[in-house]
Amino acid sequence: MPKVSVIIPVYNAGKFLARCLDSVVQQTLQDVEVICINDGSTDDSPEILEKYAAVDGRIIIFHQDNLGQGAARNVGVRAARGEYIGFVDADDWIEFHYFEKLYAAAKKHDAPLACCGILRKYPSSRSRIKLHIREEKVFYSTLEKYAVAGIPRRCYVYNKIYRRADMEKHGLLFPEGVYFEDIGFSIRAIHLLGTLVTVPGVVYFYWVNRRSTTRQMTDKKQRDLLAARADFIDFTTRRHINCPEKYYIKSKTVYRLFGVPLMKVCAWETIKKYYLFSLIPIFEKRISL
Repeated sequence: MPKVSVIIPVYNAGKFLARCLDSVVQQTLQDVEVICINDGSTDDSPEILEKYAAVDGRIIIFHQDNLGQGAARNVGVRAARGEYIGFVDADDWIEFHYFEKLYAAAKKHDAPLACCGILRKYPSSRSRIKLHIREEKVFYSTLEKYAVAGIPRRCYVYNKIYRRADMEKHGLLFPEGVYFEDIGFSIRAIHLLGTLVTVPGVVYFYWVNRRSTTRQMTDKKQRDLLAARADFIDFTTRRHINCPEKYYIKSKTVYRLFGVPLMKVCAWETIKKYYLFSLIPIFEKRISL
């Protein structure tokens, strides 16, 4: 049994894939398996994967039609044999002691979840801390775990490791055929898996690829986002997890002129808020029940 199964969904990531794979196969924690799922790539990603697999027996490759990131990750979860599971996106990369530190903290505290910080990297060489972890600390309640992990606004899958036995116990998989599959998975994993330990001194490098299709909002993505938010509301309500009201958004409408967002209106159960240019809060109104 490897200590960590690293799952990497790959779709047309040839420009960045070598950087990602180098950071994973050169980890100080060598007892890992690397499960790469080629999700119907039409660029040179499959050739790059085969090249790396030819010289590193820890790399396992699956090929499938383009079914989306949720389906690709599920292939990896079902194939994983590791004690823990970690996720890395194909255009991102990790520090060389990343999995060693996360695994050591998880084992030290017998925690099913270990979480670290995220550093956004831009093509301009600019960096920005997206999630800052300052101390090694164990969290028990769902509200505490949601808060430290940034749930639900930051439902990141990739800056954590998850104990596989606990994932299997709860049948944790990703929604398929939708965008924002991270939300449904994260709210359940963090609630169901038990204790979470935060790990300072290591970060996940998130590459901001502005040309990525995942950064372009379409009608389907808008619908999927609202459905994911509704799922969050339903999940936390049924389990009596009393998150702050600001997280319970029910709908969002953006008014544009020639493609430029002029006004955004967000509605919760008891309040509507209005934002100029989708950013600047200018007015709020209570809703009568």
